[in-house]
Amino acid sequence: MRALQLLAERQVELREIPDPPPPAPEEVTVRVRAVGLNHIDVWGWRGMAFARRELPIAVGVEAAGEIEQAGARSGFRPGERVVMYGAQVCGHCRACREGRDNLCENVAGIMGFHLDGFARERVVMPARLCVRVPDDVALEDAACVPVAYSTVEHMLFDNAKLEPGETILVHAGGSGIGTIAIRVAKSLDCTVITTVGSDEKAEKARELGADHVINYRTDRFEGVVRKLTGKKGVDVVFEHTGADTWNGSLLSLKRGGRLVTCGATSGPAATMNLMQLFQQQYRITGSFGAPIGRLASALARIEAGVRPVIDSLLPVERFGEALERMESRRLFGKIVLKL
Repeated sequence: MRALQLLAERQVELREIPDPPPPAPEEVTVRVRAVGLNHIDVWGWRGMAFARRELPIAVGVEAAGEIEQAGARSGFRPGERVVMYGAQVCGHCRACREGRDNLCENVAGIMGFHLDGFARERVVMPARLCVRVPDDVALEDAACVPVAYSTVEHMLFDNAKLEPGETILVHAGGSGIGTIAIRVAKSLDCTVITTVGSDEKAEKARELGADHVINYRTDRFEGVVRKLTGKKGVDVVFEHTGADTWNGSLLSLKRGGRLVTCGATSGPAATMNLMQLFQQQYRITGSFGAPIGRLASALARIEAGVRPVIDSLLPVERFGEALERMESRRLFGKIVLKL
């Protein structure tokens, strides 16, 4: 079978590798059809694995496909469509037993980053890490769920506790998770303020439904947010850009507001005013990935019409080009690769 492998930093190649062995009784063989790209793919491509790994390694941390073979105790049938959870969690520790899989105490690694990933024609998976895709959900949309869409679900609902009608600031509204966050928040009749880096992206964000769009290259977003909210601030900040926006994000919050963060693309280190933190009674939550259960809720939301925004659908051979496009921020939404 074919697999897209990382051979060295920024060097990927489509190669022939042996087919996987038949699935065990509690496993399935998935024929991968679509792979969603994320910033974690960019980090791995750059060589930022944060852990020891052996090259070559198959890339791709997020995918959807069809069951090709099903183990006798898997609970699946050939032909069923699934998405796969990309972290190899143990399933036995307290966090896993309680449905908090993204806090697994014995995680073996992330597929496509530490372990062989999904950009290969077939992959054998534990059935417990697979989630059925509803009939009305396209596989290219489903391929955006295991990392991007489920991350948004976990951030907004498990952590920020977003309520209908609230006001939310979504940073980087043209990114994969930013576009999803806008659509999800608008589906709850929230007032959405978003930041983008160009007038072209600003127009696209308005078309998605954002109520107010701020070009952070020409305006200080925190000043605009305070003005838009009558100096009160927003209920929730959806933060994933890091150092460059951190203190402005805090200034954008109302008293008792909630900030949830899952990324640091502009840098991991920031300072903050602790008096501001406790006097304003901010609630700040870190968020990483999502529990497996959030894949199902994300798929249900897509089935209800809140689809991810797909910037482009490309053949797997254009992986390097796609990552360069992501790295330069020349995209709006998600890039999905077809196998």
